[in-house]
Amino acid sequence: MAYVVFLKPAALRDLRKLSEDIRRRVVARIDALAGDPRPAGIERLHGEADLYRVRVGDSRIVYQVESKALVVLVVRVGHRREVYRRTR
Repeated sequence: MAYVVFLKPAALRDLRKLSEDIRRRVVARIDALAGDPRPAGIERLHGEADLYRVRVGDSRIVYQVESKALVVLVVRVGHRREVYRRTR
């Protein structure tokens, strides 16, 4: 069963800041989350009970999964050194 993927406005702004080649890779990975929101290689963020992260090169996608509603909410997208600041 496929999930619906939503992006928070902050994640959409973060996505627009990325270079075109990195943006394409990140968008492809976000689209893949609709089919499998917990793929191999994800990690739950420490200190945050409901946030996960997935790597795309040096970029990270921080997101929530609402299994009952079949929703994936992308919270932040960005470089690994910046993405974990102000994730909520």
